[in-house]
Amino acid sequence: MSAPRPLLIPALLDDWFPLLQYAFASDRWEPVLLTEEQGLAGLGLRYFHNELCYPVFLVAGQVLSALNSGKYDPAQCGVLMGQAGDECRGSCGIRLTRKVLDKAGYPEVALLSLNVRGIDRDTGLPITPGTIRRALAAAVWGDTLAILRNQTRPYEAHPGEAEALWRAWMETLGDNIRQGEFLTRRGILARCREMAASFRQIEMVPRPAQRVAIVGEIYTKYCHLGNWNLENYLAAAGCETGVGGVTWYALYYMDSHALKGPLPQRKLYRLLARFLGSVQREMLDVLNEAGFRTLPPLSQMKRQAEGLAPLNCTVADGWLITAEAAAWARLGYRKILCVQPFACLPGHILGKGQYAALQRKLPGARLVSVDYDASTGPGTVESRVRMLLDEELEPDA
Repeated sequence: MSAPRPLLIPALLDDWFPLLQYAFASDRWEPVLLTEEQGLAGLGLRYFHNELCYPVFLVAGQVLSALNSGKYDPAQCGVLMGQAGDECRGSCGIRLTRKVLDKAGYPEVALLSLNVRGIDRDTGLPITPGTIRRALAAAVWGDTLAILRNQTRPYEAHPGEAEALWRAWMETLGDNIRQGEFLTRRGILARCREMAASFRQIEMVPRPAQRVAIVGEIYTKYCHLGNWNLENYLAAAGCETGVGGVTWYALYYMDSHALKGPLPQRKLYRLLARFLGSVQREMLDVLNEAGFRTLPPLSQMKRQAEGLAPLNCTVADGWLITAEAAAWARLGYRKILCVQPFACLPGHILGKGQYAALQRKLPGARLVSVDYDASTGPGTVESRVRMLLDEELEPDA
C-alpha cells in the first residue's frame, strides 16, 4: 500500500484545527496544516477579482504560497476546502480555486470539498462515522481549551504558563485523536475534567483586566490571518477575551439548516443537534463547576436572543452574532468587537445590519464594528480597537 499523500489544509480555526486535522486523516491522505503568512492577500489578488471577499484572497494565497515553496509535489498532494453551502460567496470557492490552480500551473493538484450540503459531489471528501467521532472530540476539546486559556492568561503569575499548558494539551489530545483514544462520550468529558483541573493549578494573581468579546463572521472571528492576530493584540493589552466556540457554531448551523432542504436531511440535522447539544451542556457543566464562565448552551442562548435578533435570519452567521453578543454582555464582557471581512455580502447585510439596533437594546454594552481588508492599513483597524479599549463605560447597575 502506498504512503498517504499530503492533504494541505488552509488556516481557518486556530484553536481547533491542530486537533480537527486528524479527523481528515485516512489511508489515502495525511493532513498538513498550512502555516504560510506573508503576502497572502496580494498573491490571491493576482487571480481573483478584488470584489470577492477578503478570506477568499487569503485562502488562495496561502495555498499558492505553499505550492510555490517547492515543499510539496503537486502531482501527489491535495487541498481541502471547507464550504458552508449557504448564501456565502465562499460556497463557490472550490470552483474558483480550481481555476486559480490551473492558471497558476498546478492542474494536477487534487482539490477536495468539505461540506455537508452535497456541493461539488465529484470532489467531496468522504465523511465517515470515524470522521464524525474525531471531529466531535476535536470541537469539544478545542472549545474547552480555548475557554480555559483565555480566562487564565490575563491573571497568571508566570507569563506564558497558560499558553504553554494549552500547547501541551494540544499535543496530547492530537495524539489521542490520531490513535482513536478517549473518543467515547465518557472519554471526551473525562479529558475535559482533566484539562480544567490542570488549568486550576496555574498560580494566578488578582489583576485588573478588561473583558472583551469577539463576535462576527466565522473566518474573521477564528483565524489570526483574517483578524490580524486580534486575540494576541488583546492579550498583550491585558484583556480577558471571550470567543464563542465551534460547538456553538455547529449547533447554530444545524438549527438553521434544519429548516431547509428535504425532510430526511432536516431530520438528520435535528438528531445530530440533539446529541451535540447534550454533550455541549455536559462540557459546560464541567467548566462551570471548575469556576470558569461560559456562554449558555446554544438552545438557551437562542431563547435569550428573542426580541434582539430576527431568529428566522439564518443566512451565514445570522442571528448567532446577536445572540453571542448579548450573551457575552450578560457575562460581563460589555466591550464587544464585531469583526467582518470586507466584501462579505451576508456579513455586511445580515451581520452589520443588526449592530445599531442591538446597541440600543444593550445600553450597558458597547459594540464596535471592525472590517478587515487587503486595502486597509493596520493603523485603521488598531485605532478602532483602541477606541473600544480606551472608552470608559458606566459601572454596572
